Amino acid sequence: MKPFNVFPYDSNIDFMRMRWVSLSVALLLMLVAVGAMATKGFNFALDFTGGIGVELRYDKAPDVDTVRDQLDAAGFRGAQVQNFGSGNDLLVRLQADEQKEGGPDQASSIGDAVAKAASLDGNPATRRSSSVISAQVGKDLALNGLYAVLFVIIGFLVYISLRFEKKFAIAAIIGTMHDVVVCAGWFAVSGHEFDLNVLAGILSVMGFSINDTIVVFDRVRENFRGLRADPVEILNKSVNQTLSRTVITSFVAFLTVVALYIYGGDSLKGMAESQMIGIIIGTLSSIFISGALLTMGPLRVTKQDLMPKAKDHAELARRP
Repeated sequence: MKPFNVFPYDSNIDFMRMRWVSLSVALLLMLVAVGAMATKGFNFALDFTGGIGVELRYDKAPDVDTVRDQLDAAGFRGAQVQNFGSGNDLLVRLQADEQKEGGPDQASSIGDAVAKAASLDGNPATRRSSSVISAQVGKDLALNGLYAVLFVIIGFLVYISLRFEKKFAIAAIIGTMHDVVVCAGWFAVSGHEFDLNVLAGILSVMGFSINDTIVVFDRVRENFRGLRADPVEILNKSVNQTLSRTVITSFVAFLTVVALYIYGGDSLKGMAESQMIGIIIGTLSSIFISGALLTMGPLRVTKQDLMPKAKDHAELARRP
């Protein structure tokens, strides 16, 4: 596997020497992200705000991008257009005008206007139905999304506590939350639309980040049990030994998400964007942050923390 090593297995980059700088930069990014979320907030899509949904039918399969451009030109900016049902059907979702009380009559009139604007040359659009999407549904979705985040965090904490030590679990959760906050903060800073696809992308970022961190921590545990060295030196060696694996895995995942961003259409761009930001931040945090946390304060790890448990002695004795 040596040809696949981006960095030599015995490389000795002193990541721990840079830990104060790394953690300071990470803290600054989190403060900026939290500040943007608190002051600017998110540009929520109609998944969360409510709006109007219009189902259209064409004689022939329409080009989604052309329909979207025509709706933008007609004043329906930010309309979400996606295939629905058969290839001849489209679902158009619009945010409701906050100055008007949305009702069945308004939804019907807007649906007719959307059908007229979305009609193509030689391929007219017919409104099949139009309805108001309640904002209460959006609130329920946002609440469910929050529950999902909390469930994932608690699950990670329990799993890592069982597999490693509590110090490792806390450090891993801090690193993962840093990645999630920075990724979410990007959407607050940029003002890009935040919808359910973005939320799904952020949840996937949590899984990617924790996976990278566990790989590093597993090597830390092995080195603590097999080497006689200072904890800082062992942490540094562990990060170096897993560096090629971390970079290669992240690069391949990033290429996949870039392809999704370019070719997945507008409906998936938000999710792909959140995953691209998350992969970059998650890779950096597993290299520069998670290990560094284990050298500081109450999270400082020692030999005693990782001494083999009684049930591990037999397995360790069988190792060559």
